[in-house]
Amino acid sequence: MHIRLKRKPSLPHCTIGDLYIDDEWFCVTLEDPVRQIPDVSVDKWKIPGDTAIPLGSYMVVINDSPKFGRPLPMLINVPGFSGVRIHPGNTSEDTEGCILIGKEAQGESILESRAAFGPLYERIREALDSLDKVHITVENA
Repeated sequence: MHIRLKRKPSLPHCTIGDLYIDDEWFCVTLEDPVRQIPDVSVDKWKIPGDTAIPLGSYMVVINDSPKFGRPLPMLINVPGFSGVRIHPGNTSEDTEGCILIGKEAQGESILESRAAFGPLYERIREALDSLDKVHITVENA
């Protein structure tokens, strides 16, 4: 299973994007602002708790989240970041580097996050249960 997150230019407090599964549009995303500087190490541009993850491709697993107390999708080996999850939320206040998903973007927020998350979680879980690898590619539009 291949997930692609295509980011739009950052707004003052967040970055909105579109999430595709196997090249089919699935939902909108919200992340912290993109601060990445090409060819500069993460520690030079990251503001902890207020920065989107670097562009790239990452393996996705589902495991228990101590913070949320339930299994959630997690991105593996994100340079300079740990515990990057895909989870419900509506604004940049709901993320510390994670990817939030929703059905619609409105200004600097997304709507119907839980309604979008359930089907995404099921698709990822089903792929992993059938021993399919799940990858996400994060790119700029």
